[in-house]
Amino acid sequence: MTAGKLRPVPAAAIAEWHETADVVIAGYGIAGVSAAIEAARSGAQVLILERTSGWGGAAALAGGFVYLGGGTPLQRALGFEDSAENMEKFLLAAVGPGADAAKIADYCRGSLEHYDWLVGNGVPFREALWDEPGWEPPHDEGLAYSGGENAAPFNAVASPAPRGHVPRMRDKRTGERGGGYMLMKPLAETAEALGVRVSYDVRLTRLIVDGERVVGVLARRYGREIAVRAELGVVLATGGFAYSEQMVADHAPRLIGRPGAAIEEHDGVGILAATAFGAATAHMDATEVAFFGDPQMMARGILVNGQGQRYVTEDTYPGRIGQATLFHQDNQAFLVIDEQAHEEALATETATPVFRVPPTWAAETVAELEADMGLPELALQTTVEVYNTYAAQGLDPLFGKKPEWLRPLTGAVAAFDLRGATAGFPLGGLRTDLDSRVLHVSGEPIPGLFAAGRCTAGICTGGYVSGASLGDGSFYGRRAGLAAAKGEVE
Repeated sequence: MTAGKLRPVPAAAIAEWHETADVVIAGYGIAGVSAAIEAARSGAQVLILERTSGWGGAAALAGGFVYLGGGTPLQRALGFEDSAENMEKFLLAAVGPGADAAKIADYCRGSLEHYDWLVGNGVPFREALWDEPGWEPPHDEGLAYSGGENAAPFNAVASPAPRGHVPRMRDKRTGERGGGYMLMKPLAETAEALGVRVSYDVRLTRLIVDGERVVGVLARRYGREIAVRAELGVVLATGGFAYSEQMVADHAPRLIGRPGAAIEEHDGVGILAATAFGAATAHMDATEVAFFGDPQMMARGILVNGQGQRYVTEDTYPGRIGQATLFHQDNQAFLVIDEQAHEEALATETATPVFRVPPTWAAETVAELEADMGLPELALQTTVEVYNTYAAQGLDPLFGKKPEWLRPLTGAVAAFDLRGATAGFPLGGLRTDLDSRVLHVSGEPIPGLFAAGRCTAGICTGGYVSGASLGDGSFYGRRAGLAAAKGEVE
């Protein structure tokens, strides 16, 4: 998209307004629906512009983790103590360099109220815990560790508490499954019951401005350009830029391979339209990196790099493993496991079907496996010897794997080639304040412009925890709706 097609259009140049509302929201995912609910409850007439033919966005296709804590009713019901301060301590350590301390503190302190808001809007959570290694709960358990809270090094930083809240994943009326779907469905029903209007198959292209204020958007519907006026404010909830090859190349070149946790509509248009009016961005180089290894196998085996050396604790959050692999090991990883551990992992109910394939290499001894893998002589043998020596004592002084997963690797061994087994999505985007007002490069809020969700720089600025996107998308989506409905920059 050329610069000319992105530049904001003066309101005086608009010959006809095709649609008008108090608050206009671009995007009907988790951030957009949350903004719509709060704006409508504030008395505003709300119009959502959605570029696809239905609600949901990436949220409806997600596993559904919402990162919440501080002692939610679900945490307490399952016997876990937590506090906003404890949650804040963990997130400051986990989300990576450049952590926005003010935003993290704000999010943690508002977490209990946000949980109540979700429940009050019909989002169901079952009182059950899933505490095994895995991408997400296998059934409808409502709570899980979703960021490595109970693994090294974070279990020594803050008291471990599970904060991945998953909406109950079966709708008894329709049979639909998926935590993300069951998060979006009741919220969409709430929004539309409040009188929120939705216009589908409408794609945002540019902002419309009156001096320094945003007063609407230009969009395309079935190839025709339409002008939509926002009497009070515009909320951008258009998703990130995982599917913009140019933006990824310009800002997040380390993000190689296929995008993860994103949809093709995440082409960065909201970010580009806002920056064309002087909006600031933050952490555009930050990325989440998923790692396609079976957590049950990884916890029982060892992960080694291209030199046959361990480089990360294997029982931690897979996103942390992915970042360590891609950013620090040149995307080179191998999972080494013995026959007993392999059989135990496959016997668990969270063993992922895609991993039920023969290993890349199998051998009677570590020395033979090392040679078959093409590793330097004694490299893997030394790694396994050191690991086994400490594992026999229930210790892992190098990386801190929990004792429950420590056992010497013995007998026949195998290895899975996990080189290039990563995918991810960008974490950076528009810079916003705690009221979800989009900030100009000058540092001042842009009047009439708000944003939330993956088109913004949220609470994760480098590291990641599953549930952060749906968590801060809904949390700051609400803030955007409330602020936009006020119609003024305070």
